[in-house]
Amino acid sequence: MKLAPLLALGLLLGLAAPAQAQTQTGVWTNSFSTNGEPPKYGLDYTHFDYVNVDAPKGGVVRLGSLGGFDTFNPILPKGEGADGIGLVYETLMTPSQDEVNTYYGLLAESLMIAPDYSAVTFRVDPDAKWADGEPVTAEDVVWSFNKNIELNPNQAQYYANIVSAEVTAPGEATFTFDQTGNRELPLILGQLAIVPQHWWEGTDGKGNQRNIGESTLEPPMGSGPYELASFEAGRTLTYKRREDYWGLDQPTRVGTNNFDEYRIEYFLDLTVQFEAFKGDQFDWWNENQARRWATAYDFPAVADGRIIKELFPQDYAGNGVMVGFIPNLRREKFQDQRVREALNYAFDFEELSNTQFFGQYDRIDSYFFGLPFRSTGLPKGEELEILNSVRDLVPPEVFTEPYTNPVSGTPAKLRENLRTALQLFTEAGYTLDGNRLVDANGTQFAFEILLNGPTIEPVAQNLVTNLGQIGVAVTLRTVDSPQYINRARSFDYDVIYAGWGQSFSPGNEQRYFFGSSTANEEGAQNYAGIADPGIDALIDKIIVADDRATQEAAVMALDRVLLAHHYIVPSYTLRNSRIARWDRFSHPETLPEFSSGFPTIWWYDEAKAAKTGGAQ
Repeated sequence: MKLAPLLALGLLLGLAAPAQAQTQTGVWTNSFSTNGEPPKYGLDYTHFDYVNVDAPKGGVVRLGSLGGFDTFNPILPKGEGADGIGLVYETLMTPSQDEVNTYYGLLAESLMIAPDYSAVTFRVDPDAKWADGEPVTAEDVVWSFNKNIELNPNQAQYYANIVSAEVTAPGEATFTFDQTGNRELPLILGQLAIVPQHWWEGTDGKGNQRNIGESTLEPPMGSGPYELASFEAGRTLTYKRREDYWGLDQPTRVGTNNFDEYRIEYFLDLTVQFEAFKGDQFDWWNENQARRWATAYDFPAVADGRIIKELFPQDYAGNGVMVGFIPNLRREKFQDQRVREALNYAFDFEELSNTQFFGQYDRIDSYFFGLPFRSTGLPKGEELEILNSVRDLVPPEVFTEPYTNPVSGTPAKLRENLRTALQLFTEAGYTLDGNRLVDANGTQFAFEILLNGPTIEPVAQNLVTNLGQIGVAVTLRTVDSPQYINRARSFDYDVIYAGWGQSFSPGNEQRYFFGSSTANEEGAQNYAGIADPGIDALIDKIIVADDRATQEAAVMALDRVLLAHHYIVPSYTLRNSRIARWDRFSHPETLPEFSSGFPTIWWYDEAKAAKTGGAQ
């Protein structure tokens, strides 16, 4: 399932179905789940259990962001989109934060899935309105989908199995698939952000024709609970809550969107951004550096309690992750698997953990790290059966050798690992010429690591130093966010520090991450340039799995094969959000299992703000 930030599906109207024991097909229903469990909330629920229905409305929340923005167009893959645009636009369905991959109606009040999963129909909530008072229509849904696949190659790949979108009855949009049994397609369509066709096909305040195929800084109009009130291009954004929002009493919205105003301030330098947080220029800081978390919070606002430090495990409870240094297989030098494996032997995580990480991180050893269906040990049961079905297409070691990362941490262990790395390079055709590792033509093995800002520089330097000991010349190039995004989208790098988030329901997005069809699709997250028939076959097995057990077995098989190909030097992760915040907010006593809920279900606390000092 795509890890999309947004919302969607609503309450049943028309044909009433009995409260379902599981997601039903062939009937209208108000919820959809891919996890094999029945949705928690029935047809007549009034709100999610984890919200405070009496939460006060008011106040301001100020957020900081690194980089900038140059467009409010939510569809185009180019440019830097503005943060918070999901406050303006809405999706067909929206997830519950106390269930796994279970979605409820927002712009769509109900949906009906064909019994063989060959199609899905969404019924638009007749109460749904755009900010100008016009109704949200099934035509808007179809138009939004068609524009996504026309203008955004990434979305075209993601929705590749959807062959048609059409209005099939008043208020109803039907999507037809080119295969049966793909149980995730209804859910990922529920994540589709809907935009107003009449607005985009109209003219702006100066009489100019709008064009959804171009970037724009005209404030957008949507159906969401907020509107963009003001902005300074690339620097600040202010969203204000709409009192006339159509969904104020919609069950998925009760107890949410409690702030009158969102302000977002942009910064070009992370250190400057942190100093701005300390100086009370914004309210919420998500710490991404172990050293800073351990040593840099000794200033007065922390000491006197105006700033609170807290860990939130909920933000990671439903997600997995793989992140690290990814060689670009579009470069010939990285096409040999032994070369890629050698790089991992030069990464000394244990040394970094001792000297820089303050013991806060775990080393990643799975593409689904943190999820219960990651691969472990040797394959068995249904996973082994799946691997046997593609035996001729996958590395033989997946059947005999569990994946493990090299372990260093002492000079002796590092020397041994570097000897192994050098042996792998030798097997790949490289030799030592003095202090240079060279190919048959005498050209030194060299590459550049592309980084988005300075945070990872000390980590990358570990590779630079260690590989230098065996004659590999590595350089670091740190660029700003716009340049990094552009180079990442066009695959203009030797090695990149990046990764993939995973959900409890892996599916169609795996093609976007690892499938041959996206290996040369600019903007895709196939950072490594993977084009492997064995991996394609395993992705297909995940997508069309008959049941949850088979899906999980296929995911473990995919994980095992990806690891065996050494497409990444895995780095590290922390399974908590490290949050520092100015103490002006409150939240429900019990937070949902799979999210800290900030800022959606939090609210401005006047009493706390009075003690802390009101936001400026």
